[in-house]
Amino acid sequence: MSGARIDPAAGKLLKPAQLIDPVKLIDAYYAGIPDLSVATQRIHFGTSGHRGSPFDNAFNEAHIIAVAEAVCLYRKSESIDGPLFLGIDTHVHSRPAFVIALEVFVANDVETMIDTDEGFTPTPVISHAILTYNSGRTAGLADGVVLTPSHNPLEDGGFKYNPPDGRPRRVRNYQLDRSTANELLKAGIQKVRRVPHARARQSVCVHPHDYMDHYLGDLADVIDSEAIAGSGLALGIDPLGGASVHYWPKIIDRQGLNGTVVEVMVDPTFGFMTADWDGKIRMDCSSPYAMTRLIGMRDRFDLAFGNDTDADRHGIVTPTGGLMPPIHFLAVAIAYLVDPRPQWTSRCGIGKTMVSSSVIDRIAHRAGRPLVEVPVGFKWFVDGLYSGTLGFAGEESAGASLLRRDGSVWTTDKDGLALGLLAAEITARSGSDPNQAYDALTQEFGQFWCERIDAPVAPEQVDVLSRATADRISATELAGEPIEAKLTTAPAGGASLGGIKIITAGGWFAARPSGTESIYKLYAESFRSADHLRAIQHDAPTIVEGVFGREQAAGDHAH
Repeated sequence: MSGARIDPAAGKLLKPAQLIDPVKLIDAYYAGIPDLSVATQRIHFGTSGHRGSPFDNAFNEAHIIAVAEAVCLYRKSESIDGPLFLGIDTHVHSRPAFVIALEVFVANDVETMIDTDEGFTPTPVISHAILTYNSGRTAGLADGVVLTPSHNPLEDGGFKYNPPDGRPRRVRNYQLDRSTANELLKAGIQKVRRVPHARARQSVCVHPHDYMDHYLGDLADVIDSEAIAGSGLALGIDPLGGASVHYWPKIIDRQGLNGTVVEVMVDPTFGFMTADWDGKIRMDCSSPYAMTRLIGMRDRFDLAFGNDTDADRHGIVTPTGGLMPPIHFLAVAIAYLVDPRPQWTSRCGIGKTMVSSSVIDRIAHRAGRPLVEVPVGFKWFVDGLYSGTLGFAGEESAGASLLRRDGSVWTTDKDGLALGLLAAEITARSGSDPNQAYDALTQEFGQFWCERIDAPVAPEQVDVLSRATADRISATELAGEPIEAKLTTAPAGGASLGGIKIITAGGWFAARPSGTESIYKLYAESFRSADHLRAIQHDAPTIVEGVFGREQAAGDHAH
């Protein structure tokens, strides 16, 4: 493994011939028959559901039938008998997947809520709908499904399931649902009950739901919209062709904001998007390559922000600094929120992942707030957000959520819309944009140099890295300093990191495979200098290769 190589097309519009062919993608979706002897064609639940590409025979009609039926079986086993909130994003095969899922849900007598206008529904809106419906209930609880691969490359599809607490899926349910879904595939999907779509749409089990009105009606409970509107801030907003595309004009109108949606196009090829670091179109709002257009407009606005395709992530662009590193904005949000939310109790802590900047530790300590450090994955924050013991929780990949202003739960999944508006609230009330606010934090706590690098990883290495233990790490130094700690579990709760973290007095690095793509992520931070960060990044791959080498040696010895 090595650092990611930046494709020459990164940050540029692709030529029409380089764009994906939606017709071929849909053909592959319908025609593909998964071969269960091939691991990559089986159903795998990653971050919060199953994702894959029809071109790889990893996401097609058969997968949707099996996963939808598995959800129905899971609902019965857990006595979940309230409505299921169903939403989709703008990926080309999300709507065909919606058609199939609805046929299966209706055949299983699942009360299913679909968008009144048959529009797109962001992931946080589904979480909000579940929690709002379930508030005060002890029976007849709702859950939800969003058909989205989130920020994955556009040829991918995804099936996210959120149980009654609105979260990404529980860890302990992974094996149950995955094995059930694959058993259904093996037995033959023709045995799964379905109702023809025309009949399903007319079924008494299907109900229209105005997702947008319910969500927008509650936004003032979590964000100080009056302060934003009163400031007159010029806001630029880019939905990146995703599910928030029709939400932002309504938010601007209803909240009385001085906002401009810079692109309202919905295009199955996403041809208006600039390519990401690897030359693929990926609606990653934390990537400077994917956000090239909005960054180029930074001087037109007092603040700009974007969302990924299902709007569970945020990217913040300021006129003073361009696209903020996600961790910088999370630090600013945390530092801001500890005071302007007087109804939050003193027990409201701060949630961070193990791969997030140590500046958050300093901010939490200064504020006297409990710090909860967990493995990568938003699911680890849900109990705290649900109970109100976490006021704010965020991960370095630009996903975060917060409590309502009265200290009650808002969403237990990431909310990119609310975080964009929070950036506007911070600017409106402080008079400084978030980049300027971060500069002020460095004056107080010192400079932190942090960066994430993505690179391809072999399938066999994914497994080795994800289950590595400290005894597999033979290194004693990192960037010329003695290693003080080798972590493979989280400080809060002791759950597995799914990778490794190495700490010295001057910095740290962590390495873990992505839960959604065949890439490996190297996170690094220095408390000393940019050169020291580079030294950490230089040594880190060698240490990780050593983990692979010791695993191979152990395997050879065993045989």
